[in-house]
Amino acid sequence: MASAAEQLAANMNFGAFSKATELKKRIWFTLGALIVYRLGTYIPLPGINSEAFASFFANQSGGILGMFNMFAGGAVERMSIFALNIMPYISASIIIQLMTAVSPTLETLKKEGESGRKKINQYTRYLTVILAVVQSYGLALGLEGMNQQGGAVVIDAGWFFRISTVITMVGGTMFLMWLGEQITARGVGNGISLIIFAGIVAALPGAFAQILELGRTGAMSTWFIIGLLILAVIVITGIVFFERAQRRLIVQYPKRQVGNKMFGGESSHLPLKLNTAGVIPPIFASSLLLLPLTMVGFSGVGAAGAADGGSWWSSALELITRNVAHGTPLYMVLYAALIIFFCFFYTAIVFNPTETADNLKKYGGFIPGIRPGKNTADYLDFVLTRLTFVGAAYITVVCLLPELMMAEYGAAFYFGGTSLLIMVTVTMDTVAQVHSHLLAHQYEGLIKKAKLRGRRG
Repeated sequence: MASAAEQLAANMNFGAFSKATELKKRIWFTLGALIVYRLGTYIPLPGINSEAFASFFANQSGGILGMFNMFAGGAVERMSIFALNIMPYISASIIIQLMTAVSPTLETLKKEGESGRKKINQYTRYLTVILAVVQSYGLALGLEGMNQQGGAVVIDAGWFFRISTVITMVGGTMFLMWLGEQITARGVGNGISLIIFAGIVAALPGAFAQILELGRTGAMSTWFIIGLLILAVIVITGIVFFERAQRRLIVQYPKRQVGNKMFGGESSHLPLKLNTAGVIPPIFASSLLLLPLTMVGFSGVGAAGAADGGSWWSSALELITRNVAHGTPLYMVLYAALIIFFCFFYTAIVFNPTETADNLKKYGGFIPGIRPGKNTADYLDFVLTRLTFVGAAYITVVCLLPELMMAEYGAAFYFGGTSLLIMVTVTMDTVAQVHSHLLAHQYEGLIKKAKLRGRRG
């Protein structure tokens, strides 16, 4: 009986999709915008020796450049005009969000509704431009200092190259920010998230082909590859389960009498997600841990350099890099600790128990058995702390899984960590928006039918 009902619902959804002209236009617009983004990742930055930079990137792919390259869909590896990707905008959004919690002015704007949100978005765009200028200028200086066996990475170093690089990179970032906003407004899903999603997904076919090639050459057994695929399915299932998990707190509203009628008395619920922080903690943790490795790579310091009497700063960087490399026990311990810390830190930023308790009290709502005001805030904080602990443990396991696979078996496990978290969460959000569009289309059809029947009557 259940399967028949599910099949009927699927047929209804397919029928609704075939008639939803507006949804089709939105999907085609989203696909077209993502194709434009992917084409842009292959346009090289002017003045770069591609062969020399490819040689440099091959040696530094394990650092922070490799992580940015994953988010940028290979744009960093090819040093394209979209090499900065949308990361300056994400950094600006996070900074503004953190400042909202400590700045009374921004906090007031946040409470003003739509007008305040527009002003905060405008501040975010201004900060995006500033961050993009700083990052692109630093990237230009770093490129000028790179020298490989194939020659210098920059063909003609100087101020002309720096200025052109800043203009090109900032323009690429602002174009992607505009493209993401267009996808959000005229397409399906969150545009910024979909741009990152498209970059990560673009690398999956090559990663899968690499695993199959290892199996063909005998470097990896067939049963091990099958085990990886089974583990991937288990990890995806776990991510979907934990991302959808939430604690629903019952909120009761008292009855009130207006004239001879009674109003209110309804009960609602306050949903608290298990993973409130999302994918921000692993991104922050990875960036902090990979920063020393990247600094050593740019400075060209190695063990030999430290032994030959380099500066104390170079020696310290080399020592940190050797002990905090991928797969080392210290790296995994620090990675887990940073993820847990940022889970609690970011959750405290995005969810304010005191403010939520005050809003409930303002509208007459209360949690059964808990007094309004401070007691409600303490109860919300207690529940959220327990949820965040479980959510932090879940994110830690998912992110440490690929590190353990690479450390124990030397296998590049692409089905875990930050990339899979982003892919699954963005897919779930996009599917939810498609369903909402289908429901809206069905409701519009019912309203039109009701109006026609009313006219006939």
